[in-house]
Amino acid sequence: MPSAIRGRFTSSSHAAARFIAQRGLLKPLVWSLTSVTVLGRERLADVEDAYVVVANHTSHLDTPLILGALPRRLARYLAVGAAADYFFDVWRRRGLTALFFNAFPVDRTGTNARAVSAKALLNRGVPLLIFPEGTRSRDGSLGAFKPGAAALASSAGVPVLPVAVIGAHAAHPRGSNWPKPGRLPVGVVFGEPLTAFPGESRSEFTERVRSAIRTLTEENSDRILGVRTTPRPTPEGDRS
Repeated sequence: MPSAIRGRFTSSSHAAARFIAQRGLLKPLVWSLTSVTVLGRERLADVEDAYVVVANHTSHLDTPLILGALPRRLARYLAVGAAADYFFDVWRRRGLTALFFNAFPVDRTGTNARAVSAKALLNRGVPLLIFPEGTRSRDGSLGAFKPGAAALASSAGVPVLPVAVIGAHAAHPRGSNWPKPGRLPVGVVFGEPLTAFPGESRSEFTERVRSAIRTLTEENSDRILGVRTTPRPTPEGDRS
């Protein structure tokens, strides 16, 4: 990995600039456009050093929501995997992505050599945020997970932090240029950190992580989105 690139991911001065960009600009903007609920932060109390955040992917809101919801100590050096063919193809977009998200390119085509290795970053203690679906969901549903994120965490001996992002697809669906008006409800739910079991295959670990995110979504969607069960109508004459 080139030293200049390596320095960007671990530099305290770059981290300070990201703090201003993320917490001073990006988070206030996203929080003003949506109504955000964060759950499960207490589950991260014992997380230290390197780790891999794994989340579902439905919207361009996902990354800023996760970065804003994470405790500062965990977000400081977090590097976000971003599609090389979209976020790194234009220099201005590449620069902004690096500034706001400490991003590293993820090659979705399998044809381009990567200047930055996710494994090398993780081995240097840089935590990662990866969306294993590979792209944003078209309808908000949870897609199949590619095994790379779980395999990285397993090989490096670090935990996976499963995260469910809820409501982002409705607030800012794929194909839209800006979040919908009205501060629609969205949520970030952190699950218990997961580590690979001895002898567990990467496909088994991947499915366990996916199942955890699905459960977090199912258990918290009604609370975050404000869905309430409609009361059963009172029968005529039964007003007591």
